[in-house]
Amino acid sequence: MRYIGLDLGTRSLGISISDETHLIANAYKTIRCKESDYDYLLNELKPIISEYEIGKIILGFPKNMNNTIGDRCKATLEFKDKLEKVFNIDVVLQDERLSTKEATNYMLEFDVSRKKRKKKIDSLAANIILQTYLDKEKGGYYERRNNDI
Repeated sequence: MRYIGLDLGTRSLGISISDETHLIANAYKTIRCKESDYDYLLNELKPIISEYEIGKIILGFPKNMNNTIGDRCKATLEFKDKLEKVFNIDVVLQDERLSTKEATNYMLEFDVSRKKRKKKIDSLAANIILQTYLDKEKGGYYERRNNDI
């Protein structure tokens, strides 16, 4: 059983999958869609969840920097409800503040071209979301990401 990390955007879904020991997150892919087309995303997730025998979904929760909940959080909660109904799997919300910024910084540090950054940013953000959750679950949760929901 593995965990899947999701970074929901308005027109994309970044995906990361853990190893079976729940120690390491691996960026998997990004699914592009029409704006807020959750049914399309759910259909695209079905074979992935089945193939990797996903036991838990870690969904990035995009709270505002002042810890308030905005429109993106409301859309994420709606998507969470749909995930739970369709897959009957526990969905955990993980604070994702600055995960996209952190992903961008990683790619800039390694001199990844703008074109490649655009393709990889969402799956890398999902990877950061999932790895943060895995670290927290195993007790190795580091302070800079200590933002409980």
